[in-house]
Amino acid sequence: MTDTLFSQDPDSTREASSADGVVDISDVMQKVAEHKGCGTEGGSGKASCGSSAGPADMPPEIWEKVKNHPCYSEEAHHHYARMHVAVAPACNIQCNYCNRKYDCANESRPGVVSERLTPEQASKKVLAVASTIPQMTVLGIAGPGDPLANPQKTFETFRLISEVAPDIKLCLSTNGLALPDWVDEIAKYKVDHVTITINMVDPEVGQHIYPWIFWENKRLQGYEAAKILTERQMLGLEMLTERGILAKINSVMIPGINDAHLVEVNKAVKSRGAFLHNIMPLISAPEHGTVFGLNGQRGPSAQELKALQDACEGDMNMMRHCRQCRADAVGLLGEDRSAEFTTEKIMAMDIEYDAEGRKAYQQAVEGERQAKVAAKAGELEGLEKAGDISVLVAVATKGHGIINEHFGHAKEFQVYELNAKGAKFVGHRRVDLYCQGGYGEEDALDTVIAAINDCHAVFVAKIGGCPKADLEAAGVEPVDQYAHEYIEQSALVWFKDYLGKVERGEIVHQQRGDAAIRQGALLSQAG
Repeated sequence: MTDTLFSQDPDSTREASSADGVVDISDVMQKVAEHKGCGTEGGSGKASCGSSAGPADMPPEIWEKVKNHPCYSEEAHHHYARMHVAVAPACNIQCNYCNRKYDCANESRPGVVSERLTPEQASKKVLAVASTIPQMTVLGIAGPGDPLANPQKTFETFRLISEVAPDIKLCLSTNGLALPDWVDEIAKYKVDHVTITINMVDPEVGQHIYPWIFWENKRLQGYEAAKILTERQMLGLEMLTERGILAKINSVMIPGINDAHLVEVNKAVKSRGAFLHNIMPLISAPEHGTVFGLNGQRGPSAQELKALQDACEGDMNMMRHCRQCRADAVGLLGEDRSAEFTTEKIMAMDIEYDAEGRKAYQQAVEGERQAKVAAKAGELEGLEKAGDISVLVAVATKGHGIINEHFGHAKEFQVYELNAKGAKFVGHRRVDLYCQGGYGEEDALDTVIAAINDCHAVFVAKIGGCPKADLEAAGVEPVDQYAHEYIEQSALVWFKDYLGKVERGEIVHQQRGDAAIRQGALLSQAG
């Protein structure tokens, strides 16, 4: 690796050879970058990457890639599902926040799987899931190791799936060390979406995150290892951009190590054509057995995470809806149905792939999306009186952008920010179930209140008298009059009523406190 292929200057670009000669990639990068990624914009009534009416804010070819991709479009994640297949067990780096485990159905976070699959098993599993879940549009390989440290298994899986289910989008997630060696193969199999985990662009920072890398048949450590890793990541990102492959960047926020530095990471990846930046909280519970978990490294609070995401959003839009999925996750983001599709079950299935039926179902979903966008647009008028007032609200939902979950049945709450610009999705909070066997669990209620403590209200389809009283005592208004209505429309109606009360002097607007991010992720919902 020579220094000419890598620069810490975020404004630098690299010239790439092609069949026609030398191409300046800055124009290609700019085309991808101008739309600022895929997030919900407020006051205009337009959802970036969200409105199913058409690609108003991006080139049509990019719109086609993201409109029904639940990870690359916040709006789409309410409607479309994804699945991961665990065909890539080996990894070529070690991260202090990672501990890959197998046969671990009761834990959910990156690197964890219950079963490893062969490419043939993975192909059949994809058909089984796609036939059962018609809104499943995306197949990803994300581990449990690194897909590009297992290239034969990874690309054989993509080959088999592209033959039997060509309508499904293909994705992979990588640490980027081997990425430059495999970009041509990625393009060959029409893998249009690649996620790179980039936690630093300064080896001084990186040496505290990565104990070692395995590079050119040697295990390297410290500053040297981090320097090679960041060079390869930046080179791979530029190569993806040249080929029109969308790149999402994942970064783990580690307080005291890279939290301030991630602003520089954001600038560096934006300048090289990254489509979207996803800053995730560190998962560091001691029981996970990671270095950071065992040495007491804390994760960020909800407001620390939001503040960093807000600081980076001026350069490019942030992914706020990531669930830090298992490497074998199945279903909508926010759910995991992987236990329904074990190897034993799928091998016994007689599968008939109905491509036309899937297409018809997804067309119906698009109609649902259009109705939701129109409903939100109708409530934007009159928000100017909000001035600088901004509030967070939590929502219990099963999906489809509707308030359709009972408070006691919620395993997570989606969080929206309401202000003069409109309603914007800003994150989610995992919680323990309040209802256990028909009875409320008071200890669980405490964790729910801690998770949404920064919210002024919580929207639910239904709620019992006891939790309602406790929420009110904690300063969180329980709202159940919008059951089975659209989230953003309902939240804006409530917000305008809230603003009216402030204007009339009935209440005094005050900012809420901070909230806790639960360590871990959603568990499988199948019994």
